[in-house]
Amino acid sequence: MPNTRSATKRSMKRLSRRRMHIKKNVFGTTERPRVVIYRSNRHIYAQIIDDANSVTISGCSTLTPSLKDQVAGAKSKLDQAKIVGMQLAKLAQEKSIEQICFDRNGCRYHGRVKALAEAIRAGGIKF
Repeated sequence: MPNTRSATKRSMKRLSRRRMHIKKNVFGTTERPRVVIYRSNRHIYAQIIDDANSVTISGCSTLTPSLKDQVAGAKSKLDQAKIVGMQLAKLAQEKSIEQICFDRNGCRYHGRVKALAEAIRAGGIKF
């Protein structure tokens, strides 16, 4: 019987290491803030962060009250990620942000992460 506790611990160490490798290269400025995502098994979260001033400018997730109806009507988690990405693009444009740095937070650029990023691009924000 495999030891699942050590496998989980090893997996979390790898994720933490990937996050640090990404974090040391991706830095958000006032002109070009960083969009960081967090993907859990059930939800997806995204924030726009200005690292120069250490301020979270805006953020949204599948738990945002204004998106509850749209998220509930989505067929899959991929569609939910697209909805969150479009909303984040709207929020960025309201704050007059045209360019961002994308921080995938150690996750592969695949599936829900990719769908969210493409929805932000479709909303008119450049990477």
